[in-house]
Amino acid sequence: MTPVCPFIKASRPDDASGKKPSENQNKQQAVNDNKPQQDSAISPKCPFGYDSQTFKLGPLSCVICQALLFECSKCVPCSHVYCKACISRFKDCPLCGADIEKIEDDVNLQSVVDRFIEGHARIKRSQVDADNEEREDDKKTVIYEDVSLERGAFLMQQAMRALRANNIESAKSRFSICAEDVREQLEKMGNTPELCSQLGAVLGMLGDCCRATGDASSAISYFEESVNFLMKVPKDDLEITHTLSVSLNKIGDLKYYEGDLQATRSYYFQALDVRRNAMNNHSSVPSQVIDVAISLAKVADVDRNLGNEDTAIAGFQDAIKLLESLTVSAEDAGLEQRRLSVLEFVNSQLGKK
Repeated sequence: MTPVCPFIKASRPDDASGKKPSENQNKQQAVNDNKPQQDSAISPKCPFGYDSQTFKLGPLSCVICQALLFECSKCVPCSHVYCKACISRFKDCPLCGADIEKIEDDVNLQSVVDRFIEGHARIKRSQVDADNEEREDDKKTVIYEDVSLERGAFLMQQAMRALRANNIESAKSRFSICAEDVREQLEKMGNTPELCSQLGAVLGMLGDCCRATGDASSAISYFEESVNFLMKVPKDDLEITHTLSVSLNKIGDLKYYEGDLQATRSYYFQALDVRRNAMNNHSSVPSQVIDVAISLAKVADVDRNLGNEDTAIAGFQDAIKLLESLTVSAEDAGLEQRRLSVLEFVNSQLGKK
């Protein structure tokens, strides 16, 4: 399942209308159309192009990871700037090809980037106060119209780009700010499903960053906290269910590498239980069936390592039955290939005794 930005559906808690941004924009457009041309207002947009609808590399971007600069470093003698982790992999400047004699920290530019983040990505939404309603309304006028940028969505975009480019420290820094912002909202609004799902997703990504750097204990802590928040969300959303089961499996994987098979089986079985419930509620979704088969195989593999061969064989057989009974539409060739691949693997495991 393709990861989805957990902030993209976020709506403002002080927006009493509860309408989607597109509906509000359409209504506003209709109002503007009835006004004289000179009274029309131009929606505020970032001049650097850092918004949720479009993206372009700007003066504060690293052209290697395509995210905001982190630990900004300048090449000598050409003076081109990149993230420290990105440029450290090169001997020649990627932009001009000049030999890199040395790399210097660009503290001044990094300070500009940090101030830009504070002003652009950490906009605090006004909470309506009956005693100061007029003052609060005045504050709202300076909030960017693009509500999907609020509460960390902007930095989520930057962090995801950095993570894909293996700029782990940059990604971790941006994810940490996102988590901090959501925690602030949780303190004000309580454990709403929307906020819990957002924080659960961000904590899972922080776990991925720690796992990528070999920090298993921190990764487990982040994944466990992610699970705690995702458990508070109704399980009728496939994306939430997927994220929850993945976090549980990742904890199981890390426990497996530590040699704690009992804990491994416990987490794998919890993931299996989550996926089974999802399959029961969405039985027509082939990807859910394949996920259940994978979880069955993971639990069975641990059972085999624990010496419970009969239980392991039963688990592998259950996985095979699910996969063989699953019908995938001809249009979804990728999913069918995944089904066949998992089926081949489980059959191979069943043959081992």
